[in-house]
Amino acid sequence: MALVAMLATSAVLLRPVHPPRASAPRCTMQTSAPRKIAVPEFPEICEQTGLTLTRYMCEISRANPGLQDLETLVSSIATACKTIKSLVERSHITGLVGYAEGGGVINVQGEQQKTLDVLTNDVLKKALRFTGKMGVIASEEEDNPVDVFDDKQLPKYETQALLDEAGKYTAVFDPLDGSSNVDAGIPTGTIFGIFEDDAHCLVPDDDCDVQKILSEPSAEDDECDMQGKISQECLTATLQPGNSLIASGYCLYSSSTFFALTLGAGVQIFTLDTAIGEFVLTHPDVRIPARGSIYSMNEANRHAWDAPLRTYIEDLQLGKGEAGKPYTARYIGSMVGDVHRTLLYGGIFGYPADSKNQNGKLRLLYEAAPIAYLVEQAGGLALTGKTRIMDLIPKSVHQRVPVILGSPDDVRECRKYYDAFTGSQAVMGPEALAIRERCFTRLKPGQLLDTDMDTVPDSMAVDSNGDGTVDKIVKIPKKDLA
Repeated sequence: MALVAMLATSAVLLRPVHPPRASAPRCTMQTSAPRKIAVPEFPEICEQTGLTLTRYMCEISRANPGLQDLETLVSSIATACKTIKSLVERSHITGLVGYAEGGGVINVQGEQQKTLDVLTNDVLKKALRFTGKMGVIASEEEDNPVDVFDDKQLPKYETQALLDEAGKYTAVFDPLDGSSNVDAGIPTGTIFGIFEDDAHCLVPDDDCDVQKILSEPSAEDDECDMQGKISQECLTATLQPGNSLIASGYCLYSSSTFFALTLGAGVQIFTLDTAIGEFVLTHPDVRIPARGSIYSMNEANRHAWDAPLRTYIEDLQLGKGEAGKPYTARYIGSMVGDVHRTLLYGGIFGYPADSKNQNGKLRLLYEAAPIAYLVEQAGGLALTGKTRIMDLIPKSVHQRVPVILGSPDDVRECRKYYDAFTGSQAVMGPEALAIRERCFTRLKPGQLLDTDMDTVPDSMAVDSNGDGTVDKIVKIPKKDLA
């Protein structure tokens, strides 16, 4: 209330990302179980074009009026992906290879930005901004969530219907996954996820140092300090768990350009037909095989992996796993490329924790969660090793997590190695205790979890010591979940 009073008496001008709307309860446990979406049939398809993404989304929108906004958003993302495909394809001709500004440009992750990192981020950001429906975006290439709704360069249509829908969504994305591969012509991709924004978000002016005013608020409530406090609303809108995603997908730039999409009712993969400039449905209702015969991880880091993962991979190589036959290794080094193969052929992909990167390297919000949503919708599983990725609530925009995903039988088998290694606290050694502690630090007290990996919450993270940190996970009786 004190903050509301300050705002009422202050001359500070804050920029609303969208008009206030009725807020959805943020603590509702959503799952990635198939959503009740009316998926239309297509009894007649043009023989010359096939079933295009444009028509697919048009029919989805007609059958589900509540998804009409997604038709616009998906169309804009698809157009951006076509542009990125062209930029990547012609990069050696146009000179768009190498590092931005000749090197020295570092993003918030401490990584040198490639020229195409910057350009592709701008392409996606503008494509989403121009829809008029996007409130906030979070990207690998942006330090903080970005306000894309209240832009003075966009036309203002002061009709209530438009205002009610304006700025309704939050988008997260990695504009060019695997950008380090571009110069060598190796597959790259774009990853995206869309949340419905249930917060009235306010973003500080561009000349305010957001990180500083959030971490080091001044004694006096100057303009930037107050805006920084309110910008917490933007972080709240952005830092949602994968369970809250309403759409996600990826675009793979390779021998063909593939566009994979889920709206919460299965996975469809479209292929770009360059002759007509449209994505055409080529892989309807993708289902990942229950078990594969390929594992995909960077074995250069094997010596630093967790002990249970090293044992699991060794057993796969020797044919000592549940499949009873040796697995083959395939690793591209581009998450989108490796995940695409895993979706189609089955098996297991991982960028796991190691002694140097105990939280892995992939970002939860805009890499791990959107891909986990897609994989689960195709019948697969996605874990950190022990915890379901979709359950994790991001603590920061660029939080990293270990990722192990793929065929359900393969992922469950891998988890058994972790469970056996960290089974009884009484007999756990130092490494097992460290793994257990890492898992707990990613959770929040009172958070519901799906430990059975059936998209239904069955456990809760508990702080039994009262120190604000999770120290155990307890099963919840079914009667209490009803």
